Amino acid sequence: MRAVHPRSGALRALVAGASLAVLAQAVPALAQDATPPRPRANNLGSQTAQSSVQLEELSVTGEGGANRTGPVREDPRGPITGFVAKRSLTATKTDTPLIETPQSITVIGRQQLDAQKPQSVSEAIQYAPGVFGSPFGPDTRQDFFLIRGFTTNDTGLYKDGLQLLNFGFGGFQLETFGLDRIEVLRGPSAVLFGAGNPGGVVNLVSKRPPLDPLRYIEAGGGSFGQKYFAFDLGGPADAEGHWFYRLTAIGRNGGTQVDGVEDNRGYIAPSFTYKPDGATTFTILSSFQHDETGRINAFLPYYGTVRPQAEGLRIPRSYNTQDNIQNRYRRTQAFIGYEFEHVFDDVWTVRQNARYAISQSYDNSLSGGIGYLDPTTQTQLSRYRFQAASTARQLNVDTQAVARFSDGLFGHTFLMGVDYKYFTLNDNQGTFFGVDPFNLAAPNFVSPAGPVTPYLVNFDQFQQTGIYVQDQIKLTPELTLIASGRGDFTTNEVNNKLASPVSRTTQNANAATERFALIYNFDFGLAPYVSYATSFNPQVGTNAFSQPFKPTTGEQYEAGVKYQPPGTDIFVTAAFFDLALNNSLTTDPSNVNNSLQLGLTRSRGFEGSLTASITPELNVVASVTTYDLKIEQGDNVGRTPAGVPQTFASVFGDYTIPTGEFAGFGVGGGVRYVGSSFATTDNTLKVPERVLFDTLVHYTSGNWRFAINAANIFDKRFVSSCTSINACFYGEARRVTASLSYKW
Repeated sequence: MRAVHPRSGALRALVAGASLAVLAQAVPALAQDATPPRPRANNLGSQTAQSSVQLEELSVTGEGGANRTGPVREDPRGPITGFVAKRSLTATKTDTPLIETPQSITVIGRQQLDAQKPQSVSEAIQYAPGVFGSPFGPDTRQDFFLIRGFTTNDTGLYKDGLQLLNFGFGGFQLETFGLDRIEVLRGPSAVLFGAGNPGGVVNLVSKRPPLDPLRYIEAGGGSFGQKYFAFDLGGPADAEGHWFYRLTAIGRNGGTQVDGVEDNRGYIAPSFTYKPDGATTFTILSSFQHDETGRINAFLPYYGTVRPQAEGLRIPRSYNTQDNIQNRYRRTQAFIGYEFEHVFDDVWTVRQNARYAISQSYDNSLSGGIGYLDPTTQTQLSRYRFQAASTARQLNVDTQAVARFSDGLFGHTFLMGVDYKYFTLNDNQGTFFGVDPFNLAAPNFVSPAGPVTPYLVNFDQFQQTGIYVQDQIKLTPELTLIASGRGDFTTNEVNNKLASPVSRTTQNANAATERFALIYNFDFGLAPYVSYATSFNPQVGTNAFSQPFKPTTGEQYEAGVKYQPPGTDIFVTAAFFDLALNNSLTTDPSNVNNSLQLGLTRSRGFEGSLTASITPELNVVASVTTYDLKIEQGDNVGRTPAGVPQTFASVFGDYTIPTGEFAGFGVGGGVRYVGSSFATTDNTLKVPERVLFDTLVHYTSGNWRFAINAANIFDKRFVSSCTSINACFYGEARRVTASLSYKW
């Protein structure tokens, strides 16, 4: 098997040149529909302020672009009726139907989020195929997830199509109540988004101002003393229909499954849309969030969690081995950005999306991960004090032009763009090792600890500029070819402030990536496809020895089929993939503060999914995933990386009685299966498989809705994963939430 390398740019240049030549001769004649679509009603009984992205292929009529008599058309940046989405921007950056998208993608809408009540993004995506959410158990600090076997949360998290980098301890975490949809795109997507893991992308789509008045409030509470209050308000801000607003907020406080660890959050997100005419849309998206919490996922030994320790004991999930008093985490983050779109004519549309983000965090705990002090009796957990103070700042700008036209033989949707990102991280970390061990037999929850000694004080800077082109070519009305190419130019600079004088490490990494795909759409709803894509991901920062990481590269072959019977809200997908990643990062089993780079790791597997709104009252999602993940080059050849299950299956359904004496009552539930994983890099120890059950009961009467959700209803005690013999993480305990909402 050959190693993975960026491909030659000759074919990309040829495709781009041919498309530009055709475009220069194009006649603006391919508006696919004659009237602009009406905004779709969302699940709160309101209409979203429609983005002009839908007008790329439509003629523009009507004051403010709001034609309320035309057919309903889903906004790819708006809510979904039921569970089944029709369109997306994530896979192609153009408004493309999912049935015409030759790549695996799952869209989770607001109605499904409201039904399942996830506490985090990593919980919200656990019913999607290919995804292993919460590998380190529940976490109130950051979302962690793997896609097709590869860690994706570091470079694969996106908000409104713009990347959020999560490196070191300067991460971002987004509030699910502020989202209209979550889109999970599987496989390499670097050709459109630049730096990223080949496993895929999770794009979080924010709530936007609605056209119609929206009034919604919700209150609830449940396990561990949690309670919250939320509201969502919006609508027109003037009589002429040019200005729209939305204000979304939630506040919650209470405990978690770990004693002494709180989960307190305040979140508010104002947004505004200005539509001076039917061709122009300008939206400001902002949010502010403050968290007061701690570490739930302690680094615990294999013996004492997965298996009993020497005296037959298991460490209770509720034990705060990181100390009830000193285990604290604080973060303040803010986002401000805009989305601008203008439709020039039936051919050309331009967009620019930009955002500035900042996250300031403080992390303090008595961490484990170094095993027992007494290996014979295994009752004394070794600990050290860990402290980190981080500030991450990120600027993203993505400018695009889309042309829809015919060259007389073929129809084209041609995209070209340039994006820029600038990321800085003030990363300060320190330790103190003179800490008393945690006594399992006689828990000592309050232990003295001295001041930390800094071992890392870095200022990291990362810049990336990318230029990309894509042509979606209708070779026939049924057959579509997608050809995409991109060039990236990156700089990674690390300033080590502990050195005297300050040392600077700089790494420049440039690469070309590409994607080619074919999809054939039969009239009866079947759509087979094939695709090939590459990825490139320069790494920010250095390892524990101040050495820069090599960029990772990847490639994937995928063949699949999608099926959507005409006139139904049923969507079925199946995909086979062969995905390779070179130089992937993994935690150093001998030093949890260091990362190692593997050689070549390959994931081959199958995914299947069903999403169906069989009736307005009955919604179902189901998925199955299995893959074989192996290291093919470097250390541990032939073995599977630790902490990665290779088989998943899940199903969730929700039904509401529509008529009769019990009209408005509803029940739902889900089953989640996660296969076994290896606990060590030598594959000698295993974490067992598990089956978890979720349930839901609800009642709707007029504008009122009452619901009770229970995750892991039987309170199964399980270990989510282990990354080494001394680093295992408990999964989520039973969590029950009662909620009452009112809309008007």
